[in-house]
Amino acid sequence: MQWYFVAALLTVLTSSQGILTTLSQSNGKYKYDYATVPFLAEVFKLAVSCVLLWRECRTSPSVRMTTEWKSVRLYPIPSIIYLVHNNVQFATLVYVDTSTYQIMGNLKIVTTGILFRLFLRRKLSNLQWMAIVLLAVGTTTSQVKGCGEASCDSLFSAPIQGYVLGILSACMSALAGVYTEFLMKKNNDSLYWQNVQLYTFGVIFNMARLVFDDFRGGFENGPWWQRIFNGYSVTTWLVVLNLGSTGLLVSWLMKYADNIVKVYSTSMAMLLTMVLSVYLFTFKPTVQLFLGIIICMMSLHMYFAPPNTLVDLPLPIKATPESMKEVAVVE
Repeated sequence: MQWYFVAALLTVLTSSQGILTTLSQSNGKYKYDYATVPFLAEVFKLAVSCVLLWRECRTSPSVRMTTEWKSVRLYPIPSIIYLVHNNVQFATLVYVDTSTYQIMGNLKIVTTGILFRLFLRRKLSNLQWMAIVLLAVGTTTSQVKGCGEASCDSLFSAPIQGYVLGILSACMSALAGVYTEFLMKKNNDSLYWQNVQLYTFGVIFNMARLVFDDFRGGFENGPWWQRIFNGYSVTTWLVVLNLGSTGLLVSWLMKYADNIVKVYSTSMAMLLTMVLSVYLFTFKPTVQLFLGIIICMMSLHMYFAPPNTLVDLPLPIKATPESMKEVAVVE
């Protein structure tokens, strides 16, 4: 399977995720416990990975699976990073509004490139660095509202704590992605075996969150396992399947492509969501959206296109026989 096909599919699924989540609401509210969606998505990913691993073991007797504790103990770390990242997100929203938070979230594009270079030792060309910066600029441009609106003034009026937490959130998001890629590529283990380990800990941590929410709420609505499917509709199940399928595609890209491909997929998905929202909801297109799309397309071409299609390189000059001088060899 080619990586660009997986990346395109990830873009479509990611863009539909926000739309499905909005459609799953009733009168602007969730009738179900939204915390159960990530848990069920992790269960779905774990179940699919187990089935694919079982199938792989039946068809190939030489499936590589490292079961040493020093290797397995590394797999809870991405879940821990995401857990800290989620708490930093909530803390950031205390100091900044939603629009500012979304714009600051684009910093993770640049921080992913930096950590990608520092920790994975992957060298990027100057054109690729320029493309990554352009991608961050393009996504930010598409999200900036008109300067006549009140939200435009709030972008630079947040307290310093908000900016610090926003930068920390971007770094945590990038670190989780880069570390996951490190795990997937550190050996030649089966992708499905690596997924089983990742999603087992994902299920455990999401279950722990549900239990914590029950204790914090004093079990007012009963234990989580008794109400896990309350309020679920067909659209809600589509959200779960979408979230689970997206996670499986991301793990494939981490194994056979890299974080930068994932960043481009999710960034393009955000722009695609905005375009689809024009037809599905009351979202009005802006000049900033069209400018952002153009900048992101330029960035996409700059990063993945061969350098000789971007820069006019001088043609090599071949020596003609007339220009070659005879050299006498003295014995």
